[in-house]
Amino acid sequence: MPKLSTRSYEMPASPIRKLVPLADEAKKRGIKVYHLNIGQPDIKTPEVALEPLKNFSPDTIIEYTNSAGLESYRRALAGYYQGVGIDVDYTDILITAGGSEALFFTFMTLFNQGEEVIIPEPFYTNYNSIAREADVKIVPITSTIENGFALPSIEEFEKRITDKTKAILICNPSNPTGALYSREELEQLREIALKHDLFLIADEVYREFVYDGYEHFSVMQLKGIEDRVVLIDSNSKRFSQCGTRTGYLVSKNKEFIKLALKYGMARLSPPYFGQIVGEASLRAPKEYFQQVYDEYVKRRNFLIDALNKIPGVFAPMPHGAFYTIARLPIDDSEKFCSWLLSDFNDNGETIMFAPAPGFYATPGLGKDEVRIAYVLNVDDLKRSMEILEKALEQYPGTKR
Repeated sequence: MPKLSTRSYEMPASPIRKLVPLADEAKKRGIKVYHLNIGQPDIKTPEVALEPLKNFSPDTIIEYTNSAGLESYRRALAGYYQGVGIDVDYTDILITAGGSEALFFTFMTLFNQGEEVIIPEPFYTNYNSIAREADVKIVPITSTIENGFALPSIEEFEKRITDKTKAILICNPSNPTGALYSREELEQLREIALKHDLFLIADEVYREFVYDGYEHFSVMQLKGIEDRVVLIDSNSKRFSQCGTRTGYLVSKNKEFIKLALKYGMARLSPPYFGQIVGEASLRAPKEYFQQVYDEYVKRRNFLIDALNKIPGVFAPMPHGAFYTIARLPIDDSEKFCSWLLSDFNDNGETIMFAPAPGFYATPGLGKDEVRIAYVLNVDDLKRSMEILEKALEQYPGTKR
């Protein structure tokens, strides 16, 4: 039999999903699993988003769309961005099959093989996978739980810049940490990008989820570097519609958009129904967002307080997104998360986390950390924390 590709063997498995078989087996044994491992909100998709789907007749032909996406949708998105202080035209926007495809197009368009991107870690695990697909080297710069995973100092960024460095990538607010970067910090990144002739890529999928009176500042609002800024965005979290697989790539660099469109042509077109639902979502009332915002604040406050009351557990207060990374008094988070699903339950129930090592590029980091997505209601979070406390009492690798 011919050998399979080396790149496939080197492709990292998702730390968010690789424990799914254990969860499935637990469910087959009758165990209820509280999923805190993945950013799948239990918030309802806005009703207005689903209205267009009711109007399709049995004779409807689901056609290809323009490879860049429906023009009406791109124009509507340009209006959305202008409403949040980001001045773009619809021609600055490409619709993609989720934010992941937007990032893949970005890497393929910006980087030559072997070039480098600097990313603060821990970072969204799919960055590893997409970098591997594009043959791009990730150069991590470590942030720490002690200071809430704040952006590392500019001096640390400077130390990692080489003649192969092509870009800096940030997620703001951060998945997996919930850290929020300030305007002042982004201005410093702007200076680095200008000084070293770099691109600045920002994953801003969680823009609406910013708490405690803070405000989100976009890289698209930075002055003087418009031609080297790329924005990655998505409908998945903003409108609670992960399954539509609709994202967007935004840049005022016309040459970048022109070249990225070639990759869009190669996959023909973005999902038709995803675009229909996405465009309608932009008409969601302000009340929808306020209710969602209030719910996440309630969940976050409960979860962080409950975590820090458990002996040996520490979780900093996140100011954005709907994740936190918690430090647990354990020997190995990969083993612990597997054990929760395969060997432990409390009255027929258990919990599922994402082991943090998968969010780091530096080997050995995150061994006593897990990412928790507070995407369940407060009652479920309360029960999950009861289960966690009992699990830590029974886990053989708990540090006492």
